[in-house]
Amino acid sequence: MAIAEQARPLNMSRFDTWIFDLDNTLYPASSNLFSQIDRRMKTFISEVLDLDLDASFKLQKKYYREYGTTLRGLMLNHDVDPDAFLDFVHDIDHTVLSPDPILGSALDVLPGRRLVYTNGSASHAKSVLEALEIIDRFEEIFDIRAGNYVPKPSPSSYQQFLQRYSFDPNRAVMFEDSAKNLEPAADMGMVTVLVTDKSILNPGPNLKHCHFITEDLKSWLAMQPR
Repeated sequence: MAIAEQARPLNMSRFDTWIFDLDNTLYPASSNLFSQIDRRMKTFISEVLDLDLDASFKLQKKYYREYGTTLRGLMLNHDVDPDAFLDFVHDIDHTVLSPDPILGSALDVLPGRRLVYTNGSASHAKSVLEALEIIDRFEEIFDIRAGNYVPKPSPSSYQQFLQRYSFDPNRAVMFEDSAKNLEPAADMGMVTVLVTDKSILNPGPNLKHCHFITEDLKSWLAMQPR
């Protein structure tokens, strides 16, 4: 599906479950919050596996590509304690984020429940939502611990998520900055919205499972008919 074909509006009244990824989705990648996490992951790998930083970075990205998260690769190949990893990599400065009342207002008009579905930790998610001052807009956070450390895009993670919240996928919309994480959602019947810089998508991956693509979550939400 071409990007130009995705300008059609979404009738919000047809949906009652709104699922949001956290990092680089509810806040823009330009805030450089996730870059802090990225550096902390590299440092953790270097210290735990006694590797130099370049080798640690390569291993970090290799595991992310192969397992969905760096943590999953470290757990399966090095028996790394997941809680030690999560506590270390999320020990960052969340004050780089500012309150976002425009996003809060856009979320307010969504009918039904709003959920956060993240491969990170709940404590990190809460810190982000509190910094943005939108934590009261969400019913619950489904984090990597809730998914037994099985991350998106593993289909079993989505099944756990669905079982936990008992919603109709055909009445759900999922927002993500990762195209591959939207494929299982689309397969389940959800409408999918990729939140990303469109310039990086050319030629880019196969995006047929991304029903909408936007560079600005707030503007996209605001333009949908209610």
